[in-house]
Amino acid sequence: MIRKIRKKVINDEYEFSKHATDQSILRDIRVDEIRQTIINGEIIEDYPNDKYGPSCLIMGYTDNNRPIHIQCSYPTRSLIKIVTVYEPSKKE
Repeated sequence: MIRKIRKKVINDEYEFSKHATDQSILRDIRVDEIRQTIINGEIIEDYPNDKYGPSCLIMGYTDNNRPIHIQCSYPTRSLIKIVTVYEPSKKE
């Protein structure tokens, strides 16, 4: 599934939820960092029964080695929906 998500991100076939947009601004996470994280990351949690639709949590690092978590929809949608983005705590 991660390969299909990466392909959609590389092809600019994604969109941001309002929540993800707000959180990326509040947390100073740039779009290029989100793309880097997905392209370099791995799925660490799966949410097939999420109330907003099937999604997964991707953990990856930016080119500057910043850890980022991204929740996004499954690649079955025409556009991947980025649900939320955040920098995990050191405990995570």
